[in-house]
Amino acid sequence: MWYTLRVSDLEIRLEEATFSAGCFWGIEEVFRNTNGIVSTEVGYTGGITENPTYAMVCTGATGHAEAVKVSFDPSIVRYDRLLTIFFDNHNPTMVNRQGPDIGDQYRSAIFFHSLEQEKAAREFVASLEKSNRWKKSIVTQIVPAVPFFKAEDYHQQYLSKRGLDSCHV
Repeated sequence: MWYTLRVSDLEIRLEEATFSAGCFWGIEEVFRNTNGIVSTEVGYTGGITENPTYAMVCTGATGHAEAVKVSFDPSIVRYDRLLTIFFDNHNPTMVNRQGPDIGDQYRSAIFFHSLEQEKAAREFVASLEKSNRWKKSIVTQIVPAVPFFKAEDYHQQYLSKRGLDSCHV
């Protein structure tokens, strides 16, 4: 999915990507500091509840994952690079868990916004599996992007607001 951002007389064609890699704070910070990323937003996606809150998602009853949606300029950073960043910053062999965080809201998932993103993600995972980088199989879900619900303001750029650059994972 493409959209155009107009800055003065300059038009920039942007693309969106959405990833779930456990707690959304850490992966947002990594993407936020990546050249070519125009904006990041943490929130909830992949579930059944409309307009969920953090408290609701934590119950596990919403089906949502903590996720980060990024807007990026593909002329500066390619989607394959975003996939590399995603897989370098979490353990994709853990089912519904990252570090001490347990529950389906912490699942590993790629929510693709186009057939090109889906193809790239599937090919990337296949090449990772062949590389034997991990001893276990990759369990990352590759599913269509569905409605994304922005998390509460205090979750946005959480680590940066506290002078941190990484999570516990």
